[in-house]
Amino acid sequence: MVLFVIFCPTIAAILIMAGAPARKTALVASMLTLAAALFLLGSLRGWQSDFQHVTSFNISSEWHWSFTTGLDGLSMVMVLLATIVTLAAVWFTGKIDSYENAFYGCLLLISGGAIGAFASIDLFFFYAFHELALIPTFLLIGIWGSGNKTAAAWKITIYLAVGSFILLLGLILLYQSVPVASRSFDIRALKAAAGQISPDAQRHIYLLLLIGFGILISLFPFHTWAPEAYASAPAPAAMLHAGVLKKFGLYGLLRLAIPLLPDGARHWTSLLVVLLLGNIIYVGLVTIAQKRLDWMLGYSSVMHMGYIFLGIASANILGVTGATALMFAHGLSIALLFAIAGEIRKRTGTLLLDDLGGLAKVMPFAGLAFGLGAFRDRSSWVRQLCRRNHDLLWRIQKWLGNGTVSSVSNCNRAGTLGRGDFDGLYAPRLS
Repeated sequence: MVLFVIFCPTIAAILIMAGAPARKTALVASMLTLAAALFLLGSLRGWQSDFQHVTSFNISSEWHWSFTTGLDGLSMVMVLLATIVTLAAVWFTGKIDSYENAFYGCLLLISGGAIGAFASIDLFFFYAFHELALIPTFLLIGIWGSGNKTAAAWKITIYLAVGSFILLLGLILLYQSVPVASRSFDIRALKAAAGQISPDAQRHIYLLLLIGFGILISLFPFHTWAPEAYASAPAPAAMLHAGVLKKFGLYGLLRLAIPLLPDGARHWTSLLVVLLLGNIIYVGLVTIAQKRLDWMLGYSSVMHMGYIFLGIASANILGVTGATALMFAHGLSIALLFAIAGEIRKRTGTLLLDDLGGLAKVMPFAGLAFGLGAFRDRSSWVRQLCRRNHDLLWRIQKWLGNGTVSSVSNCNRAGTLGRGDFDGLYAPRLS
């Protein structure tokens, strides 16, 4: 079933490119993908922290390289987010004047690449699926974008290519830093052998991963590509990249960098805190100064990455669990906001804030939806419930699985990032 969720959008994209009805095929594929993701969510055993629904096809026994997919709580959250936003992006796509089949094909390729990256347990395919999703992103902006689309497309291409290259260097060093007898592309095997990586090597590898993932996430000061790209991109493309694909970097930190390199994470915590404050404070002030809705949403999305980084940098169970919840909440809300912005642009021909005053009077439903989307702190319900029910927090943490709880526990066992107030409270039950 996991393979169906990964390849349904990709196969649909190929059929559309071959001449199948674009919109109908994309809608059916995205609906089937969401239905399959919901089935997987219902069948996921919350008490089991290891990967479930694992499928593996061996490619090279010598290199311990295989196409392996599976889900735990963290990857299930990301896959569910991707399938929801994919359906919304396809649904909100209006009339495409030129190359309609190619447009829908690019949307589905982004979706298939993102889902494949989240569901891959093999390091090679984890990286390769993400790169597959980046290529159609550039095409969507450069061909179907608006405004200064050519410059925006080149800018995002250069930034993300550099970030991907740095990330690739970090992943290669991570693989080579493991003793030869323990080397494998399987993330589970790498995690088991992570204790054999020297602290000095961890510091160098973690810095590369932090910079590589940080550029892909738009961590300050590598953020300038994001607002311009989102402002120039067609609304469905902005929905998928800001809502889903940008979460790949955050997912990578939780899945790889922190669990495998705890000493490196401790060493560079101060740097991460300084950079995330740039996202929250500096980019937040720039967001307030914007005079166009699309640019405001672009900067706002970058700003909120700082809060997610803050949860990750806290290195306690509550903070990382909250970061995961906020990743999901931000993905839904920013996709909704970009969808509404695209509809407003189509109906009014402008996104200047000075020209949009009183718009809720003539578009009341859009005004209500925008208000709900702007209320970004959707994870506040998690915080409020957990304050009243400590056992509920424990259950959420157990369901999220290796990606969150194990990330933090590895850091704490190494004596790295310090224990938060909740670590001592929940450590006995999580051990």
